[in-house]
Amino acid sequence: MQRKIYLNWHANNRFGWGILGLNVFFHWAHDPEVRPLMGMPISEVDLQMVDPLRLSSSMAAIGESNRFQAALQKENFSLRQRGVTLIDALGNGFAIQQPRMGAVNIGRCIFEDTCLGNLDHALAKYDVLLCASRWNADLLAAHSSKPVKMIHEGIDHSLFFPGPRSGINDPGRFRIFSGGKVEYRKAQDLVLLAFREFSARHDDAQLVTAWHSPWPRLAAGFQGRLAAPLGLDPHGMIDVRRWAAENGIAPDKVVDIGPVPNPVMPMVLREMDCALLPSRAEACTNLPAKEAMACGVPVILAENTGVRDLVGSDNCVPIRNQQPITGLPDSGTLGWGESSVDEIVAALELLYTDTQRRRAIGANGAEWILGEQRTWQAHAAQLKDFVLSL
Repeated sequence: MQRKIYLNWHANNRFGWGILGLNVFFHWAHDPEVRPLMGMPISEVDLQMVDPLRLSSSMAAIGESNRFQAALQKENFSLRQRGVTLIDALGNGFAIQQPRMGAVNIGRCIFEDTCLGNLDHALAKYDVLLCASRWNADLLAAHSSKPVKMIHEGIDHSLFFPGPRSGINDPGRFRIFSGGKVEYRKAQDLVLLAFREFSARHDDAQLVTAWHSPWPRLAAGFQGRLAAPLGLDPHGMIDVRRWAAENGIAPDKVVDIGPVPNPVMPMVLREMDCALLPSRAEACTNLPAKEAMACGVPVILAENTGVRDLVGSDNCVPIRNQQPITGLPDSGTLGWGESSVDEIVAALELLYTDTQRRRAIGANGAEWILGEQRTWQAHAAQLKDFVLSL
């Protein structure tokens, strides 16, 4: 009999949790031992740019999941009585919008706020806790008596791999990629500060940003260490080029690629010369960083929190000097790190001036991703084995 596993979040290919859910769902769709059921209906919008063969092979499982979700909403039956394993998506504060109880209950804890206290009461319903970085695992072990399992997230290695450039874009540009939704911990302010200095020295520098998310209003007003805050355009989307211009960067040096479905990102990444992701904190290991590494793009990373699990032997350019962060309202910041803008600029200069080194780091990163099994295929297999062991 197949083990029914209820993944209590939204599968989608435009944000982190959604990409996780979609990839696990696809890998389990034909597995004879498990049956994936998503916590929200899977719609056509969630599946934009998914290749038709993959979509066709998964439609039966998608239909079953959607029918299960519709029946659950209508009848509000017990997952426990139906023998369903529940995996809840828990972020900062560990709150859940639709509390349910399964036959087995797993709390997947992905959090950056380190103001925790004793978590046994907040996480009492769970048989075991799941996370995606050693940093989160250590925090959970220190603040809870629950057993903790860590499984790293991955990338789709059928999409994200080294390959040729299109030959269409201007070969005379040095392109720097930066991804992730705009917020303090993602440190887009540091990206703009470093790029302003670097691009003043190099006319060929171009910053390519993938900073959009489904929640633009949450990003509006973010300023960090910049003089001018981020605003929204007339369509309610974040206005990255205006933000750059108001902070002293020529807007023609910035390309905002807008909201992009995950399957399209490899074609963007393979055009890049490097990627810059100096996050102040990451609960996991930074999905855009892994995807860039998998495509053979050398990545500049802030060596803090969950990102430390990505730093190997010459597989990236780590910003090692991380200053502690304190005084952030409503959030604990133990282990967070503030990168030096000067060190970021020095890393950009290294990759700009030394082509051989740049290529070697990129190749090492791509090899490391596969060697360490940082793929969704491996993640889904490890998660399945873990669930079936309970």
